[in-house]
Amino acid sequence: MFNSKKSLILIALLFAYISLASCKSKKLPVKDIKIVRQDGTEFTVKAEIAEKPEDRNHGFMGRKTIPDGTGMLFVFEKDQILSFWMKNTPHPLSIAYIDSKGKIRNIFDMTPYSTASIVSTVSVRYALEVPQGWYKKNGITEGDTVILP
Repeated sequence: MFNSKKSLILIALLFAYISLASCKSKKLPVKDIKIVRQDGTEFTVKAEIAEKPEDRNHGFMGRKTIPDGTGMLFVFEKDQILSFWMKNTPHPLSIAYIDSKGKIRNIFDMTPYSTASIVSTVSVRYALEVPQGWYKKNGITEGDTVILP
């Protein structure tokens, strides 16, 4: 005998599973982002570009590994005080808050799974997340410049 209630539940579960699976596998565009230290030394990060609100909201959530030399650039429509957290993000990250002219204004380390807000100290337009310690290892500091796409 056909049970329509069970069928509807199974269809709803299947739809939810497909929706979640497609979100996790969604590929963002990747661009080479150049960072120029104040001494002129240049570094490149292969960064996923998160421009849409749903991409910015998801970020690196659920990713267990993020290779050295890669990151995610979050692009916002206007300058504003930005706030990020690490909910559902297992990999330790460092974040640089960048103003609309490309100047790094803040760099912070972030703790996996933390719901503590990491807030920029000034209005900025961009945030660049990389594996924790990458900025420090490469001598990148506040005041350095990011050449934006």
